[in-house]
Amino acid sequence: MAHQQLNHEEERILLQPIKAQGPSAGKLKSSMLSASFNFINSIIGSGIIGLPYALNQAGLPFGLLLLVVVGFITDYTIILLIKGGNLSGTNSYQALVQSTFGLPGFFILSALQFLYPFIAMISYNITTGDTLTKVFQRIPGVGPSHILAERRFVISVITLLFTLPLSLYRNIKQLGKVSFLSMVLTLTVLIIVIIRSATLGPEIPPTDDAWPFAKINAIQAVGVMSFAFICHHNSFLIYGSLQEPTLSNWTRVTHVSVGSALVISAVFAVAGYATFTGYTQGDIFENYCGDDNLATFGRFCFGLSIITTFPLECFVTREVLSNVMCKRDLSRTEHAAMTFVIVAVCTAISVVYDCLGVVLELNGALSATPLIFILPSACYLKLSPGRWFHPHNLAPCVLIGLGLFFMITGLTMTGVFQQDCSHGREMFYCTDSNVSSTLSP
Repeated sequence: MAHQQLNHEEERILLQPIKAQGPSAGKLKSSMLSASFNFINSIIGSGIIGLPYALNQAGLPFGLLLLVVVGFITDYTIILLIKGGNLSGTNSYQALVQSTFGLPGFFILSALQFLYPFIAMISYNITTGDTLTKVFQRIPGVGPSHILAERRFVISVITLLFTLPLSLYRNIKQLGKVSFLSMVLTLTVLIIVIIRSATLGPEIPPTDDAWPFAKINAIQAVGVMSFAFICHHNSFLIYGSLQEPTLSNWTRVTHVSVGSALVISAVFAVAGYATFTGYTQGDIFENYCGDDNLATFGRFCFGLSIITTFPLECFVTREVLSNVMCKRDLSRTEHAAMTFVIVAVCTAISVVYDCLGVVLELNGALSATPLIFILPSACYLKLSPGRWFHPHNLAPCVLIGLGLFFMITGLTMTGVFQQDCSHGREMFYCTDSNVSSTLSP
């Protein structure tokens, strides 16, 4: 009987449009295509650059399997999250958790939902500083000691000229075209990585442990993958922007967005790892030689893509703070002030700390894993009319257990097995004559 009640309830939710409330109400609405662009763009951020390193940690076959599993879990829990919101009559991740677990759950979720995009913005700045400084050094007259080769200066200027102005937009729909541009740039980077896998990869001797099925650091790889795929903090924001926010429309948007991101991520990860095998670093562009013009163009495209992704995370960070502090629409002055403080703090941290791999692993285990695995499943189980161990609720129960395991183990291993963090140091194969001839135009 409980199973039948659950099916009837889900059928009602699937067909019923939900009216937007709160900060999103009354704003311009997005088409499903525009929402998909925003969603894909929120998934494919700086995290994708660490996926080849994740395969280096996990082993290529097992790492690729883990990537597919994380993609499927992401798709499942995004839909589960919106189902829980509709079952509880809430229209935000925070409101859902508060209605389910009370004020303690609200504050825990708010902390996680703030922490993830905030740390993500820091990683975006780190990536921008790493990639664009190498691009500028290819300009005649710009050497390692030039101000354009100084990552702190580049991050500060990019923030003032681009990321801060874009982050000041009040409506996420206004970033639809910017998100499409970011997707085109990311696909360009993907093509470059594939080309270099075919042309540069054969010239670099593989390491002795290049092709095992699995490696001991696979748990850390899950953290990097979770960071790359987390988009739950954006889900209600993008769902509420749909012209017809029904669960059926949202399911299609989710399948298209996560499926596209999974294909792009898998190809990027395999091509990047196959090129450098055991030498693969946390930032894949650190593996390419400084005089590689094609890689330099890829750095430029990826840096520009990251700049256009930054505002999406700022939207979420600002929304969380406004919900906790104000619980109403911000005035223009409050909106501008809060945006400035968020961007300024992110910039200050990113110019001081610059190890991207550790940031990806830490953010994945600390905030992405509970946001993907634990909280959506726990909320749905609490709201579901069936028993927890009913077959219909078995998957959410398993996901809670996996999430706790990956979170605790990932944080422990990140502290014990810290990666070597280096910037601007040429790899040994860059001085090889065969490699140099491969990179020549």
